[in-house]
Amino acid sequence: MDFIELLRKRLSIRKFTHQKVEKEKVEELIKAALMSPTGKSKNHWDFIFVEAPETLEKLSQCKLHSSKLIAGAPLAVVVVGDPQQSDTWVEDCSIASIILQLEAEALGLGSCWVQVRNREHNETVMSDAFVKDLLVIPSEKAVLSVIAIGYPDQTKDPVDISTLMMEKIHREKF
Repeated sequence: MDFIELLRKRLSIRKFTHQKVEKEKVEELIKAALMSPTGKSKNHWDFIFVEAPETLEKLSQCKLHSSKLIAGAPLAVVVVGDPQQSDTWVEDCSIASIILQLEAEALGLGSCWVQVRNREHNETVMSDAFVKDLLVIPSEKAVLSVIAIGYPDQTKDPVDISTLMMEKIHREKF
């Protein structure tokens, strides 16, 4: 599959089958995450691969809205950065998150990005703090996202190239 075709097919999948992600595919996802670029090649990110159903269920409660889908995924990857070590941790973790999603698509899996940074678990606890407590993440680290991954239990049409917003492209000047 060429890269544009991969981008056309990578859509947010929120429903997954119960089929576990094979160990070989998990290993490929690990390699992809670890190859994602970072500012100054400092690699100030960490990845927590979660497959235990009871942990996925708890992780699905990390936000007030739009995180329940994690409970239905056979795999979730928590993307963690270190703000004390890198001023580009948000960018670096964002790149790693999308690389995980693109690799998942290339492996025949679906995925959905669940934003954690700057989101609320409830009125008094931020999502980041909830996830850090649940997964015993050191206090100096920060959670950017959770990428839910699995075999899609829904179908979506690929992006139609004719619907691209070409008016958003500027050449030489705005």
